[in-house]
Amino acid sequence: MGTSVTISTATDDDGEQILKLQYLCYQAEAALYDDYGIEPLTQTLDSLRAELAEGCVMVARLGREVVGSVRGTVDADGTAKIGKLIVHPRLQRHGLGGRLLAAVERRLAEERSAKRYRLFTGHRSEGNLRLYRNHGYAPVGTEQLTHRLSLVTLEKEPSAAP
Repeated sequence: MGTSVTISTATDDDGEQILKLQYLCYQAEAALYDDYGIEPLTQTLDSLRAELAEGCVMVARLGREVVGSVRGTVDADGTAKIGKLIVHPRLQRHGLGGRLLAAVERRLAEERSAKRYRLFTGHRSEGNLRLYRNHGYAPVGTEQLTHRLSLVTLEKEPSAAP
């Protein structure tokens, strides 16, 4: 291939690629919880474009192809909410998720004065939980949404390095 993966800020032009990648990446989560109605699989392009305009969205590119993405916002009390961290299945387990996570954290701290980071994942999503713990996140709560799904909320302070 010869092309390395770069991480940059997403543009409105990336919307369709991000949405298609999101649909691909969340298939495993949907299967794990036997729920194909989860928001990442039903999100519209207009909704994603609104997130691009309002939030902090980073993408990983291999050439011109978007192969990863992550989104974040910061609320009034300085809590950065990070979500929809995705990496193309063929590029998983090579550190790209961690690079995207670090990039969005850095940008949220520098540009939006984040004081802490918060994210969530399903209780059965062991790979996600492992990644977040390896990057300094600690569980702070669990909320049962359905009989099949509990969401684990994890947080870290900006100074918490892995």
